[in-house]
Amino acid sequence: MKTLFVSILASALASSAAAAQDAKEFLGRWDMTVTPATGKPYPQWMELTENGGKIEGRFQPRGGAWRPIAGASVESGKLIVALGEAGPGSAVRWELTSPGAGRLTGIEKRGGADGPALAGVKAPSLDRPMPKRWTKPRPLFDGKDLKGWEPIGSVENNRWVARDGELVNDNPEVPGQKIRPAANIMTTEKFQDFKLHIEVNCPEGGNSGIYLRGRYELQVGTEGGKLPSHEMGAIYSYYPPPESSEPGLGRWTAFDVTLVGRHVTVLRDGKVYHDHVEIPGPTGGALDSNEAEPGPFYLQGDHHGVILYRNITLSVPKK
Repeated sequence: MKTLFVSILASALASSAAAAQDAKEFLGRWDMTVTPATGKPYPQWMELTENGGKIEGRFQPRGGAWRPIAGASVESGKLIVALGEAGPGSAVRWELTSPGAGRLTGIEKRGGADGPALAGVKAPSLDRPMPKRWTKPRPLFDGKDLKGWEPIGSVENNRWVARDGELVNDNPEVPGQKIRPAANIMTTEKFQDFKLHIEVNCPEGGNSGIYLRGRYELQVGTEGGKLPSHEMGAIYSYYPPPESSEPGLGRWTAFDVTLVGRHVTVLRDGKVYHDHVEIPGPTGGALDSNEAEPGPFYLQGDHHGVILYRNITLSVPKK
């Protein structure tokens, strides 16, 4: 009996080791691009780890916060990731293979139906030292017009205007009326590492966001106060603001943001909110998942509320 037990245990351990080895090439962080049959490609993100022979992880959908995966397994060299349920009888999963060189290809399935094509690349580490010198801050917004900025998506839905030295999302909420569609706005320039100063006045109940490189959201305003990681000053869904912080809506407040690689430091009105924390991957609403590349700043304007921004200046590493 003892010999049989040892044999079964050895077999189980060997099976677990083999499964872990099969999963090894799929572990880590992945920048994903989803391409539907019609419409434009959009970004997502996934992180997989191995714990006792079991694959665990989380993924970033197109919008909202990251979510834990329901489960994952490797079957005949194919990675099957169960994302969750999209509705009764329509479980969503990714079926992926690795052609090598830190790449993934595959397809999304809902129930038994084929969905969008998937492509992934290993997310870069972006581990860079802090620059020793920075350029003199220069304005990204001159307070007079929208030069250097452009709406994202439909021009007809652009509500952004330059008024009294402020960049204004002029999309007020009118009682009894539906909120008008509105566009986000981004810089025409793209940036890699930087120091950003930006001031914002977000009304009570307002909701906006400052996207760094167009991929990582610094939350502005509120989503109702239920989740701290979705509130004023959060790195959206990853890092909440300090416990003692107040929303401070309806008044001007200043953010000073230093982003080097994927490490960010955020001060709000001189108080440290985030101290050189690592942003794991793109947040919901990212423009793309090309993390190794420079990207623009973009400001959310598609939520309700007359959001005001001013005194937007930038420094970059000095060569």
